[in-house]
Amino acid sequence: MFIIAEIAQAHEGSFKEALSYIEALSKTGVNAVKFQVHIAEAESSIHEPFRVKMASQDKTRFDYWKRMEFTLHEWKDLKKHCDEAGLEFMASPFSNAAVNFLEEVGVKRYKIGSGEVNNFLLLEKIARTGKPVLLSSGMSSLEELDHTVAFLKKRKVEISVLQCTTAYPTQPKNYGLNVIRELKERYGVPVGYSDHSAKIETCIAASALGAEILEFHAVFSRDSLGPDASSSLEMEEITHLVKAARNLETALKNPVNKSDNSKFTELKNIFEKSLAVNKDLPAGHIIKFKDLEAKKPKGFGMEASRFEEIIGKSLKNNLKQWEFLNWEDVYE
Repeated sequence: MFIIAEIAQAHEGSFKEALSYIEALSKTGVNAVKFQVHIAEAESSIHEPFRVKMASQDKTRFDYWKRMEFTLHEWKDLKKHCDEAGLEFMASPFSNAAVNFLEEVGVKRYKIGSGEVNNFLLLEKIARTGKPVLLSSGMSSLEELDHTVAFLKKRKVEISVLQCTTAYPTQPKNYGLNVIRELKERYGVPVGYSDHSAKIETCIAASALGAEILEFHAVFSRDSLGPDASSSLEMEEITHLVKAARNLETALKNPVNKSDNSKFTELKNIFEKSLAVNKDLPAGHIIKFKDLEAKKPKGFGMEASRFEEIIGKSLKNNLKQWEFLNWEDVYE
């Protein structure tokens, strides 16, 4: 299970805050932290509308992306801090220029955001690096994904596909957990889940359904500023989620053979029961259902599962209340 915590723009353009996120996430058990590399001039214009306008100082979304930029030196420093914290540094590029940055920083793989699935210019740029790609499917139809997957496979790119719903926060009726299996069957590649629900059960469910990669937004507080804050998980939640996902991964890798219960032999002898009588009964009494009880442990009387075989039999001897009932106590 590869687990990615996305910082995205939660740092609000502060390099120091970005470092704080790396430090905090290193204690949660995630495998990687992911940023977004925005170079305003290369990816946007003053005509781009806001998805969510959070700060009055950003007159346009272009201004917002400008405020979110880091220098190449700062990106390299963030990568270094991730390395030191035992985390993989990841980032989603939103322009070819951003890919150039990330190649200089040195990334192992690329994450394609939902809005870039049809950006074949960017996909070509990334394909030429020869590095693996995680493809988020948030706004794409299966037909669109087919084209993108075919484009990347033709270029021998190692791909994974993430089920994702582009809604902030995503409501339960829109999780699309059923798509995980569909993607596995359709493309035959590793499949994961990219979450915007701000609830830990969503990724836990995705894990149980076979997701091999989990991604979610991370934030110190959902009450903070930022377009993704309300769709993010807080640090304590992330820690709980990671533990749960790892446990489920272990469970799925160790299927239980329900037809073999041999390892429970000792416990069955303790917990299972023997037949007994629930009242004093005289010799010659005909055993009825209402005369019977089942008591622990197994092996001191007839097995409780065979009670029907004893009903209608006649007692050879007197039996005291709560005594175990054996075959030798009745006439055949």
